[in-house]
Amino acid sequence: MSVETPSRTSALPLPPGPKLPAGVQTVLFGNFRHVLMPLLRRRYGDVIALDLYPERHVVQLANLDHIKAVFSGPADVFHAGEGNVILKPLMGPHSVLLTDEDVHLRARKLLMPAFHGAALRGYRDMITELAEAEVASWTPGRVFRSHERMQALTLEIILRVVFGVAEGPRLDELRELLTRIVDIGVLELFGWHNAKLRQFGPWRRYSLAQDRVDELLYAEIADRRKAEDLDGRGDVLSRLLTVPAEDDRLSDAELRDQLITLLLAGHETTATALAWSFHELARDPVRQRRAIEAADAGDEKYLEAVAKEAMRQHPVISEVARRLTRDIEIGGYRIPAGHTVMPSIALVQGDPAHHEDPAAFRPERFLDGGPASGTWFPFGGGVRRCLGAGFSLLEATIVLRAVLTRFALEPDRPRGEHARPRHITMVPGRGARIAVVPRR
Repeated sequence: MSVETPSRTSALPLPPGPKLPAGVQTVLFGNFRHVLMPLLRRRYGDVIALDLYPERHVVQLANLDHIKAVFSGPADVFHAGEGNVILKPLMGPHSVLLTDEDVHLRARKLLMPAFHGAALRGYRDMITELAEAEVASWTPGRVFRSHERMQALTLEIILRVVFGVAEGPRLDELRELLTRIVDIGVLELFGWHNAKLRQFGPWRRYSLAQDRVDELLYAEIADRRKAEDLDGRGDVLSRLLTVPAEDDRLSDAELRDQLITLLLAGHETTATALAWSFHELARDPVRQRRAIEAADAGDEKYLEAVAKEAMRQHPVISEVARRLTRDIEIGGYRIPAGHTVMPSIALVQGDPAHHEDPAAFRPERFLDGGPASGTWFPFGGGVRRCLGAGFSLLEATIVLRAVLTRFALEPDRPRGEHARPRHITMVPGRGARIAVVPRR
């Protein structure tokens, strides 16, 4: 891959892709991308052009060398923030997911201390306490949707990380509204970008809920600014309000955007990975037995491998995006400035060239060195790799241990569940339904 001037790439062809109207492509991609993209790859190869709303011109990439080149490419050419434009109506323009270059680096620098090193170690007891309380509430023998329970648990955990506390009428209402906002389909998602649609039906109800979330967040920010003990608190909001450099201090609008980003993005991936972990372990007695032994022995390496394999086999996010500020050449094709390149997580992680028998659930892939570099990237890559990746894996490992030291898992039926789209994520089609049986 190379970054070129328009004159040097003008002779190259544009990438191939379907010629269907953009609206049709958007509907097919939004609802059936897990089926559509493998079919298109077989027809067009590893570089596939699509027209999708609202990004318009996008190019999916499935070749590992091309993807590595994108992740290592210059940040001023590959704009991840602009590539995430679909999230802008919800996350806000200041979100760490939606900014680029110096603005992004500033936000990342402020948020990173809350998700690394000593901060991560400090969350262990809190996560363990909440996980064990959740698991203790489960009714043995009753089939339930584990995805719903994991969403509730991981939201509770991230509320504690972001605010330090999770009690009170304001946070009770915020918890309920965030659950409602996350539970939207592809149709509602695209309505975010149409001001007229937001005046009607489900889009209006969603807009009203979002407005109320903003009111609650701004009220929490205002109260926290008045607190006299901020220096003694370790939660994200308090950390952001006590940064030493005046130039790094955030406005209320900037704080709002970072908080909503953490609250929504900070629990969905982990919840879904855990649900798929339970789904697969319940249908695989051999792996479940080994996972139970690992839980009893405190072998967090194997439990983390279970979570990683769930993220590989069932990627929560199908691709990551980078909007181009200049023309590039990739795979012999010209991709013009303004297009969005999308390294495909799903195509790479499901490719037998990188993962033997990719449809099989094998946590052992992640032991003794794991898969080859670049073949597993559920948290993205390069300088834009998710800053909460370590937190997510720690959380998943602790929750798996809390469940498996208490219960064995059973499927509600032998046949597994298929993934279905839920806004920008892919989730278990029936909620990862399982039952639990006491071990002792």
